[in-house]
Amino acid sequence: MGLLRAFIAIELPLDIREAIEKQTARLRQTLGGELIRWTPAHNMHLTLKFLGDIAASHVDFLKQMLTREADSHPQFDLQIGGLGSYPTSRKPRVLWVGLHAPANLASLQKSIEAGSSRLGYEQEERPFSPHLTIGRVRQSANSADLPKIRAALDNIQLGNIGTARVDSVHLIKSELQPSGSVYTKLFSAPLSKQKRGEI
Repeated sequence: MGLLRAFIAIELPLDIREAIEKQTARLRQTLGGELIRWTPAHNMHLTLKFLGDIAASHVDFLKQMLTREADSHPQFDLQIGGLGSYPTSRKPRVLWVGLHAPANLASLQKSIEAGSSRLGYEQEERPFSPHLTIGRVRQSANSADLPKIRAALDNIQLGNIGTARVDSVHLIKSELQPSGSVYTKLFSAPLSKQKRGEI
């Protein structure tokens, strides 16, 4: 069987994704589509682990690992707000909306990273930095465009957009189409419903 591109992620409720789109509308208008490839609301997600190309026969192992890891972590809430860019504000390549997450998120991501590693997937070198990508600076953007992007980011303040309940993690297939990436959910694993303090 062939290879498929896949990653493990948290999905946000549609109303939160639409609120992000609404709150960043001025930024989108200011910068337009020539400079930035904007992420459509239905594609916004929080990546926990990018797996790359995986064998279709490996999907079952990933499902088992995800089920086990998700079940050992309780549900939690994420607060969404703030705006920024990677790698730096002077050289923006990726525009993002920030996430204020409890320690539960870092713990969940760490255990999924470890579980993926046990299955033979390469460990991520960079430290985990939770964010939602809202746009990527196009390859055609030149150095004269970067101050314009930076100024637009500086001029737009994004307050608290809302709170999202995280109750599951997903294995998602990514297909690159001329119109952009198409994501298909292959599997969802619910997080544990137990409250802290319960055994």
